[in-house]
Amino acid sequence: MLLLTAAMAFAELRLTPCEITGSQNSGRVSADCGSLEVAENPDDPDGRQLQLFVARIPALTAEPAADAFTIINGGPGASSVSLYADLPHAFASVLRERDIILLDQRGTGRSGALDCPLLESAVDTYAEDRVMDATRRCLESLDNDPRFFTTSVAVKDLEALRETLGYQQWNIYGVSYGTRVAQHYVRRYPQSVRSLIIDGVVPPEASLGPDIAVNAQHTLDALLDRCREDSSCSTRFPGLNKRLQALSLRLKENPLSLDQADPVTGRVAPFEFTYPHLASTLRLLSYAPETASLIPLMISEATERENFVPLASQAMRIENEVAGAISFGMHNSVVCTEDVPFYEDLDDRWRELDATYLGRDQVQALQTICKVWPVGQMDADFKQTLDANVPALLLSGEFDPITPPDYAHRAAGGLNNSLELVARGQGHGVAGRGCLPQVIGDFVAAGSLDELETECIERMRPQPFFVDLLGPDP
Repeated sequence: MLLLTAAMAFAELRLTPCEITGSQNSGRVSADCGSLEVAENPDDPDGRQLQLFVARIPALTAEPAADAFTIINGGPGASSVSLYADLPHAFASVLRERDIILLDQRGTGRSGALDCPLLESAVDTYAEDRVMDATRRCLESLDNDPRFFTTSVAVKDLEALRETLGYQQWNIYGVSYGTRVAQHYVRRYPQSVRSLIIDGVVPPEASLGPDIAVNAQHTLDALLDRCREDSSCSTRFPGLNKRLQALSLRLKENPLSLDQADPVTGRVAPFEFTYPHLASTLRLLSYAPETASLIPLMISEATERENFVPLASQAMRIENEVAGAISFGMHNSVVCTEDVPFYEDLDDRWRELDATYLGRDQVQALQTICKVWPVGQMDADFKQTLDANVPALLLSGEFDPITPPDYAHRAAGGLNNSLELVARGQGHGVAGRGCLPQVIGDFVAAGSLDELETECIERMRPQPFFVDLLGPDP
């Protein structure tokens, strides 16, 4: 009966063969695609409608399970469809027995993305008037009402999709901000969830913003400590902390004018390398162990040899990849509803933020944006700790610069049937790392934490540091 119901639903959605791609148009995957029509304002079902992009990756078995697997990306503002296309290997075991259903959350990807490129560039270097002006211009450019692009509304879309497709339950994977969506879906629709995997966990009560710079600093400090304790790294890069301090001071006083080749096109053009470039590069390189392992070498090349090509190339690459990856308008709708209004008095936090390499600019930019951005719909119990019994696997990277393992531990207090796993030496989002794809596959197949084999996690290690441009020591 389920297969017949699902087939009817697919016809209703007009799913047709398609190809989905990952970020930067990489990772092409064959799928069946269509759109789910929902009301922009859930309280006005006859009002403006949205078309939400849906993709189905059919299970490899001829008789798929009655429950499907779905993925929720982070940001806020990133595409869940692109995430799967970037990481299909992470969920290959799941696909053996279950359909994978992808929904670009309203306001992201191909679901009416709320893009604000002018605002994105305005917050790179904080200036209140510039950010305020860009925010107003962004709002004027939007066709949709940003009040209805929040988590509390998005979970209704996900439930409508499950009902439309006829699946009995979801198995949910959420990463970063997607863990917030996943947990709130469990709160609203507990009977619709068979299993839950949250990776880079945001506790329901957390308000993201002030801790971002502090967490990033802790991760950078841990990396520098690891270099000092590693014989190859410490021998090749002595006094790394002092070198970074000197480089930071130099760039704060005088940005560098470089003739730099674009890492994508190879075209050489003038490029002004600033301290914000350095800070954002350090932060985003620390998200993954492969790129974090380059940081000591890049600092050394810049301070010892006046070679800024590695750092500048990474800064340009990051600018290219981040641009368009996040729908900034949707991001603002979430943050200005669910985070910034809940910031406690920051007078006592500014000194702590000023001691970090990221500083206070990001928090001030968010506060400025949210002076203008309208507050959206949020359920009354949104910030309350969960009390859920769904089997839940909580994944963290040991050196996650934005959602450290402590966040998962806090969230576990509301998940009564949960297991916390910390991937040693890893960063933000660990589903595709080491043996975790198999752990995820085993967990979803069983729908239970009982007898789940996780010892392989203990064998994970950080990426060895690059000691020169050829790589780590043999």
